[in-house]
Amino acid sequence: MSAPSTLSTFVARDGDNVAIQDWPLDQGRALRGVVILVHGLGEHAGRYEHVAHHLNDWGFAVRGYDQYGHGESGGPRGGLPSDNRLLDDLADIVDSTRSRMQPASPLILLGHSMGGLVAARFVSLELRPVQGLVLSSPALDPGLSPLQKLLLAVVPRIAPNLRVGNGLNVDLISHDPAVVKAYQNDRLVHDRVSGRLARFIADNGPATVATAPRWHVPTLLMYAGADRLVNPAGSRAFEAQAPRQCVSTQCFESLYHEIFNELDASPVFAALKHWLDAHF
Repeated sequence: MSAPSTLSTFVARDGDNVAIQDWPLDQGRALRGVVILVHGLGEHAGRYEHVAHHLNDWGFAVRGYDQYGHGESGGPRGGLPSDNRLLDDLADIVDSTRSRMQPASPLILLGHSMGGLVAARFVSLELRPVQGLVLSSPALDPGLSPLQKLLLAVVPRIAPNLRVGNGLNVDLISHDPAVVKAYQNDRLVHDRVSGRLARFIADNGPATVATAPRWHVPTLLMYAGADRLVNPAGSRAFEAQAPRQCVSTQCFESLYHEIFNELDASPVFAALKHWLDAHF
């Protein structure tokens, strides 16, 4: 059994609250490292409780946080007050987490979808040192249509804070109807995205892929071959250019976007455990 999670609040640089959820190890257990969870667009850290419990079982303490404009954190839903706000918040969370860790303990980022993009961009820019990175269906290619690309070239300039529906078909997050229903009924889930946030995703995916040949942080990239919410081509492009001695990749061909929430996610968790055991 894992220890119960704890909720707290972190104050960002501009005074907005950032909701934090910690899943610590039971007292007396040896700590292998700390994992910071970075969630996707429209959701929140609490949806990763089962992932945190697996990590706890394997000896890792876990910290999740609700990104700006998401979950219990401050900001308009789906909004983004500045281009780098999500990266700045992750830097603050990393600094706060580091201050409570033993210096020799590994710190690992685990990001899903938009959170995978945020974590990968954070690592590519070397904003803070981390010892490992896990990417779950990262939004390295949002799969924009020509019309969407045209809109993104215009809307963020004239109305960066305009928030619209994100257009995600929730039936495609997982093959598990219970997961879809829980997502639809979750009061902390929303479907808003601002022009500036959409521009962040559209710009930083390709920018991150472009840095793949110089990648040096141990990374596990896992993505869904049947993903229709994020284009798997972004992950394939990153995989093709990244050094194989540094980046391990696994495509789950038949799975939908939320690979940790599929009808049979056991191969996904097995791949994660295998990689963690090999590196930490």
